[in-house]
Amino acid sequence: MSGLLVAFAIVLVAAVAQAVSGFGFALVAVPLLAVTTDARTAVVAAALPSLALTLVTMLRERRHIRWRTTALVAASALLGAPLGLLLLVVTPDRLLTALIAVMVLGCTVLVWSGVRMHAGPGVVGAVGVLCGVLTTAVGTNGPPLVAALHALGYDPRTFRATLAAIFTGTGSIGLVGFLAVGQVHGDALRIGVLGIPAVALGWWLGNLIFARIGPVVFRRVMLVGLTASAGAAIARSLTG
Repeated sequence: MSGLLVAFAIVLVAAVAQAVSGFGFALVAVPLLAVTTDARTAVVAAALPSLALTLVTMLRERRHIRWRTTALVAASALLGAPLGLLLLVVTPDRLLTALIAVMVLGCTVLVWSGVRMHAGPGVVGAVGVLCGVLTTAVGTNGPPLVAALHALGYDPRTFRATLAAIFTGTGSIGLVGFLAVGQVHGDALRIGVLGIPAVALGWWLGNLIFARIGPVVFRRVMLVGLTASAGAAIARSLTG
């Protein structure tokens, strides 16, 4: 029971981060869940509440979605997803935990630096393939998409809506893949189902925080927290 309460708290914090800054659910949830359970459970367990969060956002903001970009990324992600699933299944737990931590650190640096890219259709398609691999291997695919959509020059509303639609597509691909390789069971399923009300509560709290401190301050706090959570995951992979 205590483990489930800790998982509920982690998903809650991750949902708050997503609500305030527009990104970060998987970046927060996956490495922290990997510390409290195991890497595969963390990747799969985060998928269901993450999908619920992005689906609600997509439906609410559907008028602002760029569907052509969404379709291109989702179709490309289908190409990368099998490789990610292979990595998830065959990689030893300690190595997978280390890979998650390294990916989170890399993504944190990418987001912190505010890097941009020249995003034509070919680049967006390549980002989609990479996101497919990351979604099913380590559960974290946001920063490459953030960089690509920024390069396309979308206004904030379009950016948030299109990102939610892409996350819904890649999240659905990932969940189907996890089911296909038999990874949705036991603790992963329990944490995933428990995480849905945690997401609802976290979204509500995040909006309250947003009104008081704004996204810039919270973004800095969250990036520091991401670095710490990645460090904890690395320590776990080294100590077993």
